Amino acid sequence: CVNGVQNDVIMSNMSEKDVINCTISHEIHQYVFSCVYILVLLVGVPSNLYSLYHAVLQLKQRNELGVYLLNLTVSDLLYLASLPLWLQYIFQGDDWRHREWLCQLCGFLLYENIYISIGFLCCISLDRYLAVVHPLRFNALRSMKAAWLASAIVWIKEIAVGVVFFRHKELSTDRTNQSVCFEHYPMRPWEYDINYYRFIVGFLFPLAILLISYLCVLRAVGRSAGTQPDQKTRIRQLVSSTILIFLVCFSPYHIFLLVRTLLERDCAFIEGIFNYYHLSLMLTTLNCVADPALYCFVSESARRGLYRAVVRPIARLLCCCRRRGNASPTNPATDSHEVSQTGSGGQSVNPFGEKTKTHKSILDLFCAFLFHLF
Repeated sequence: CVNGVQNDVIMSNMSEKDVINCTISHEIHQYVFSCVYILVLLVGVPSNLYSLYHAVLQLKQRNELGVYLLNLTVSDLLYLASLPLWLQYIFQGDDWRHREWLCQLCGFLLYENIYISIGFLCCISLDRYLAVVHPLRFNALRSMKAAWLASAIVWIKEIAVGVVFFRHKELSTDRTNQSVCFEHYPMRPWEYDINYYRFIVGFLFPLAILLISYLCVLRAVGRSAGTQPDQKTRIRQLVSSTILIFLVCFSPYHIFLLVRTLLERDCAFIEGIFNYYHLSLMLTTLNCVADPALYCFVSESARRGLYRAVVRPIARLLCCCRRRGNASPTNPATDSHEVSQTGSGGQSVNPFGEKTKTHKSILDLFCAFLFHLF
């Protein structure tokens, strides 16, 4: 009777949680993920709040691009709000000690951030394509109303797909009896269709949109005679940045996701790909730090504000240390003009008032670049 009761208890516990059949080492989470997540929190929260402020300014100017940037920032902030729970999970040795619905919510925010970010990066690229390639046509598609409608479609589409996660259990029990959140090894049958959808609709299709719009914008900007050179540069930087964010943050994850979906059938394969897959998943978090950089290519005030708040203090600190290291009693370094001038004897006055030889060091050039960048 006692054995029968124990078996019933074990079966009831297994029915509440899935069981991971493979032995997986989670050391990569403790040593790598914790550092990256803390860094993303420290940089991502203030930078996205700063971006939120400039997005509101863009909306006041009736700039439809501000609608997409605002939604992109909100998505990043929602995901950043879940990072403290993921950090607690990591510090507890990948043992989820909260309710299952919180695990589902955190996983939901993780994946929603990926695909909502991809959606709005596509919206930004298409908006620039219409503005540069067809400036006098499709004005209705570049209105504030159209931008809010497109944003609503992106959110509704991804939330509808994300609801699937709430229909399945996302807490699994490994062989050490720890509760593992949002990880199934091996992959569950219902995940295959979702993963193919993610790869084709969530990754390949947006990648095609980004690449086509990028090439068309580059060609149109190169041919345009009426666009100012600085505007051409900012347009190129904006579109190039969206492509770079997409490729660096999202491509590795989707490649490993497809490999897992196609080939994952046994524990040996899972143990071999686990670290690579999770490193690619970690890269998706970096988009929360990279997205605010887009504002520097849209808003001149955001560009200069970021320079005054971050770049200039760092540049002054680095170059001040450089000047003190090179200063001599007979020729002390002094703060002077920020415009380099050529002096006699083959020497030049750098942006910090020093007389140096024409062949500057790498750090000198870097300092001058930072001061003249904006």
